[in-house]
Amino acid sequence: MPTQAERTEATRGRLVATARRLFADKGFAATSTEEILGEAAVSRGALYHHFASKTDLFCAAFEAVEDDLTAQILAAAAASGETDPLRILELGFDAFLDQCVNPEVQRIVMLDGPTVLGWDTWHELDERYAFGTIRTVLTMAAETGRIDEATVEPLSHLLLGAIMQAGMVVARAADPAEAKRAMSETFARIVSGF
Repeated sequence: MPTQAERTEATRGRLVATARRLFADKGFAATSTEEILGEAAVSRGALYHHFASKTDLFCAAFEAVEDDLTAQILAAAAASGETDPLRILELGFDAFLDQCVNPEVQRIVMLDGPTVLGWDTWHELDERYAFGTIRTVLTMAAETGRIDEATVEPLSHLLLGAIMQAGMVVARAADPAEAKRAMSETFARIVSGF
C-alpha cells in the first residue's frame, strides 16, 4: 500500500507528465485545465493542491523538459569521449539544436516558454539550466589555457544568448535541418576564434 507521500508525488507526477504532453501537442493556450484534469484522472482540488495555476503547472512541465534536455546534451557530449572543452561546447550546441525540433523542447521551452512565463522568469530558468553548463565548460577551457579566465563569465552570458537565439531559429524554421546546419557551422567558426 503506497504511503500518502507516495500517492501525493504520483499525482503530481501524473499532472506534470500529462500537461507536458498536452502543452507539447497543442500549446499552452489551446490546452484547457479541464483537459489536463480529465487525461490525468485527477480532481481540480488535486491540481490546486500542487499548483496555484495552470501557469505554475506549465512552469513545472517546462522544468521537467529542461531537466531532460540538459541530461541529453550532457550525455551526447560525454558519449563523444571528447576532452577538448571548446569541442565539447560545439558538441553540446549541436545536441541542443537537435532537441529544438523535439515537440516538447520546441513548443514548451522555445515557443511558449517566454510568453507564458514572461521573459524574466523564462530567462532565469534558462540561466539555471544552460548558463551553469556553459560556464563549467568555459572554466575548463580557461584551466587548460584555451581562453583567458577573465572572459569566462561574460563569454558565458554572450554564448547563452547566441545559443538560445540559434535554438529559436531552428525551432521556428521551415527547414530545421538546414537552419541547424547553418547555425552549427557559424557557431564552430565563433568558437574556433577563441
